[in-house]
Amino acid sequence: MKSLADLKALRDQTKKRLDLRDGENDYRIVVGMGTCGIAAGARPVLNAFVEEVAKHNYSASVTQIGCIGMCSFEPIVEVIDAKGNKTTYVYMTPAKAQDIAARHIGKGEVCEEYTIGAGK
Repeated sequence: MKSLADLKALRDQTKKRLDLRDGENDYRIVVGMGTCGIAAGARPVLNAFVEEVAKHNYSASVTQIGCIGMCSFEPIVEVIDAKGNKTTYVYMTPAKAQDIAARHIGKGEVCEEYTIGAGK
């Protein structure tokens, strides 16, 4: 059985992870987690974004949604800024997620080479 201190620590960790997914932030990161996205590797991409946002304390929430509708471009991530401007990133990998977190979320610089218009 866990002690009261262990349960409190677990609650605090869970609350911190949930805070990353909700609230008012400068950016909202949305990862397509339909079966097509998951099969293409979206779960490690989602995890990479959650880790980067937490590690660098970026003002961003990380959420998941179902299929975005462009299955041949999976994994797909959409980054939405506070003004509602949306950037769609395609063929995502955990390494690309780290780069996008550092450049787009951290510095406000869109990573054009990963966008839907750039292709692979």
